[in-house]
Amino acid sequence: MLTLDLLRHGETELGGGFRGSLDDPLTPAGWQQMRQAAGEGGQWDAIISSPLRRCADFAFELARDCHLPLVLEEDLRELHFGEWEGRHAAQLMEECAEDLGRFWATPYGFTPPGGERMELFEQRVMAAIDGLYQRHAGQHLLLVTHGGVMRLLAARARGLPREQLLQVEVGHGQRLRLQRDAKGALHECPC
Repeated sequence: MLTLDLLRHGETELGGGFRGSLDDPLTPAGWQQMRQAAGEGGQWDAIISSPLRRCADFAFELARDCHLPLVLEEDLRELHFGEWEGRHAAQLMEECAEDLGRFWATPYGFTPPGGERMELFEQRVMAAIDGLYQRHAGQHLLLVTHGGVMRLLAARARGLPREQLLQVEVGHGQRLRLQRDAKGALHECPC
């Protein structure tokens, strides 16, 4: 069994919307959200983080303060939204409401222009989780990551159909605990 505490990054300087691969830092409020969510730390064996600054900056600080090893995991970065990167849903509603609606309704059936296909995103995230299991079975890890990664993993753990992926709510600085068993199944646990 591998225990994973997932922590979504806090609020970023450039605000909400589709951040994707954009690499903006946390606001002071974002740092506060993450510090509060992480608590005292210490119960983890290691910290694994997306390499994007909104995750990695906090992960570096926490690993240093808790004297824990830190690994940056490229495959835990957010879904790439292509031409929608940096844009808000309200803007997209005005310009391409039908496409936005298709994405929300069937994220596996519609890819934002120039974006990463959801199947490929799922494959890389699940491969990262499988790799973590191979290297850290029996341990308790903190994964500092993104809303899309957490939605995907939570939907898997809850047994939700693919169409409901984007209905999973994950706020800034939110924590979620999952366990990955030897058969590859994910299970949600109370924090």
